[in-house]
Amino acid sequence: MDSQVNPHTGARSAVAPGQTGTPRIVGAVWGLLVLNTLGSAGAKTIVPLPRSLIQMVTMGALVAAFALALAVNVRLRIRPSAYLLLLTLLLVSSVISSANLESGFGALFRCFRLALFVGTLWLLSRWWDGSLTFVRHHIRAYFAVLGSVAAGLVVSPGAALPDLYGGRLVGALWPLTPPQIGQYAAVIIGLTALLLLGRRTDKAGAAVIIVASFVLLALTHTRTATLGLFLGLALAIGSLILNSAAARRFFTWAVLCAAVAAVGFASALQTWFLRGQSKENFSSLTGRAKVWDALLAAPRSTSEQWLGVGLGDKSFGGLPIDNSWLAVYNEQGLIGITLVAVIIVVLGAVALLRPPSLQRACAIFLIGYCAIASYTEAGLGDASPYLLHLAVAASLLASPAAPPPPSAPEPPRRPEVS
Repeated sequence: MDSQVNPHTGARSAVAPGQTGTPRIVGAVWGLLVLNTLGSAGAKTIVPLPRSLIQMVTMGALVAAFALALAVNVRLRIRPSAYLLLLTLLLVSSVISSANLESGFGALFRCFRLALFVGTLWLLSRWWDGSLTFVRHHIRAYFAVLGSVAAGLVVSPGAALPDLYGGRLVGALWPLTPPQIGQYAAVIIGLTALLLLGRRTDKAGAAVIIVASFVLLALTHTRTATLGLFLGLALAIGSLILNSAAARRFFTWAVLCAAVAAVGFASALQTWFLRGQSKENFSSLTGRAKVWDALLAAPRSTSEQWLGVGLGDKSFGGLPIDNSWLAVYNEQGLIGITLVAVIIVVLGAVALLRPPSLQRACAIFLIGYCAIASYTEAGLGDASPYLLHLAVAASLLASPAAPPPPSAPEPPRRPEVS
């Protein structure tokens, strides 16, 4: 008999050889959810892909994910989850705000997509047991996406580093923008680094993932993802410092390396950070502030203020909002903002109340990253990678499932008298 470690108590429980807690098909479902959230808008690819085809693939991936999750959980066994309950309330609010068709029939379609997305997560919640299972699924899925980005860079460097995006890395095989690539790279760098710190992965494999992803992150020149990575890791490692000598050593070396880099490469880092922008453009967050001011100044009815105008494409006046809170305010109103804020606060509070562990550190990293990125990226109010990041955090913070009660022994039979 093998043994399995309880992620919260450290106790070992017997597991039959070859037995696994999570079916392999769950990993496939997670990969399909990741494919669905890649989106259909981005850079021009080497082989032109019609947007309708991309949307058909992404939506088909979501339908397939729901069908597979239903097939593997045919008895509809789910686990209670405050995160999923709040997402369900956000879905209900979104349906109510979209019902008046102020944003067109597309709003109802987006509500249907969000419903399938949340429903799939509910079906997968059966296997949310505080283990690192979904962390590994997350890393594998997004590293595969980054593999397609790297392949596009090798096949056609000109298409992968176009002048239209200022020479920043984009997806040349699948239409991905620099912020998307930067987000995926930052998240798997942080999670892999934490797994390495907790000795849950081999050094060679971790080095390949971290180095390759960091190169792609640097080529995207994505400031939000870079700040989210370092600040999120600081929070995660800080949660381990008091209980882990490895975390203290890692933190010390990280501070020393950061100090040396700040002194020795200050000019190069400043050039990378500014991306050739003027101080005025930088101070306005690449024009985002103008869109935000216009959105907040626009007149709204009481219904629009509380419920929003319905799910849309996260834009205002034809320009991207690029702020999760303002995007939620525009589409789901003050009620939506309240629900999203409660999601972040509840997950953060549960993480702080958990005893120090690698699972807790990974959850803190994901929650911290999403909170930081929400200032310049939209996605917390609709089916998106950010909701998948938070779902992984919720799976890490879930309590281990209670083992089934032992069956009562059969009473001894009385011998028959012949």
